Amino acid sequence: MKLIIDLLGWTGALLLLGAYGCVSSRRLRPDSILYQIINGLGSCFLVVNTVYYRAFPSAFVNVIWICIAVSAGIRMRGRAQNVLRTDG
Repeated sequence: MKLIIDLLGWTGALLLLGAYGCVSSRRLRPDSILYQIINGLGSCFLVVNTVYYRAFPSAFVNVIWICIAVSAGIRMRGRAQNVLRTDG
């Protein structure tokens, strides 16, 4: 079990760093749904890892990070639907 938790933690860290690197190098737009999905998934993995190791301040930060990613994704979806309604 510990190995799985560690792998999730490292995967989450790599996802977050990869997403940040892609935005910084303009390979992803910060307002893209893919960026928000990568951020949310990476944070979910890190929450599992940090709760397992009882690193609750880090878990708290990642829960907030997930909330931001989900909120941004919902807003983007709403905007996309509005554009489709006005264009169609």
